[in-house]
Amino acid sequence: MIVRIIGVPIDLGQTRRGVDMGPSAIRYAHLHERILAIGHEVEDAGNLFVPLMESIRPHDQKLRFLPEVMDVAKRTADVVEAAMREGRFPLVLGGDHSLSVGSIAGVARVKPKTAIIWFDAHGDFNTKETTPSGNIHGMAFASAMGAGGQELCVGEGPVAVPPNHAVLVGARSLDPGERENLKRSGISVFTMHEIDKYGMKEVISHALDRTRECEGMHISFDIDVLDPLEAPGVGTACRGGLDYREAHLAMELLAESGRITSMDMVEVNPILDEANRTAELAAELCASALGSRILR
Repeated sequence: MIVRIIGVPIDLGQTRRGVDMGPSAIRYAHLHERILAIGHEVEDAGNLFVPLMESIRPHDQKLRFLPEVMDVAKRTADVVEAAMREGRFPLVLGGDHSLSVGSIAGVARVKPKTAIIWFDAHGDFNTKETTPSGNIHGMAFASAMGAGGQELCVGEGPVAVPPNHAVLVGARSLDPGERENLKRSGISVFTMHEIDKYGMKEVISHALDRTRECEGMHISFDIDVLDPLEAPGVGTACRGGLDYREAHLAMELLAESGRITSMDMVEVNPILDEANRTAELAAELCASALGSRILR
C-alpha cells in the first residue's frame, strides 16, 4: 500500500492557536519511519495553504471564518479524491477537525458507501442554529451527515452519509443542542459510559457489524478523545477519556478488519503539549490503524 500524507494546517475552525502546527509535529514524531516499518510506501504531499487567522476577520459569529474554512475544505476534498483515484491511502494531518468537511467529501466522491468512524470527546454535531461558539470544527460531523445546511457543503449538495454508515466513539462532552441533533440523527453513539461498561473490543465489534455493508471505512480521529493525562496537547481537553491501550486496541481491531481506506488525525496542538508526546501518540495511532502490531 502507498500512504499519501496530506497536511492541512488549519486553525480557523476553532479559537485556540497552535493547532496549525499539528501536521509538522506529527511528522516530526517519525510518522514516515513508522509507516515504512510496517511495510508500506510513503508519499508526502506537503501542506495545503491556509491563511493566517490574523490576516482575516470573521463576518458571521455563528459560522466563524466560513469562506476560508470552506475554501480549505474544497481543496482538501480535491487532494483526497485525487489520492484515492490514484490508488493511494490518504492520511490527512490536522489542523482542527473542520478539515473533515473536506476529507469526507473527497472520499465520498470515490467511494460513496464509505463508513465513517468518528473518534472524539465531543459530538461535532452542532449546526448554525445550535452552536454556542460559532466554531466550525464543532459542526464537521453534522456536515458529513447532511445536517449542516448548504453553507457547509463542498459542492452542490451535502455528502449526507446514511445513519447506518456512521459511528461516534468516545463522546463525553456534548452541547445541549448537538445532543438533540445526535438523538435525531440515528447514528450509533458510544459514549465513555458504553466503553467503560462493555469494553473497547465490544464497541468496535458493534461498529464493524453496523457498517458491514459499506465499501470502505474512513477514520476521523480527534486526539482529544484520549484522556488529557495521555494527550495533553489539545485545545479542548476533557477528563475521563480513552487510555493509551484502549486507543491502540481500537485502531488495531479496525486495521484487522481490512476495511480502512482513509484517515484523518486532527487537533494536535504543540503549543499546549509536553515534549511532543501528544504528536508522538498521534503518529503511533496512525501506525496502528495502518497495521502496526506488537508482534509481526
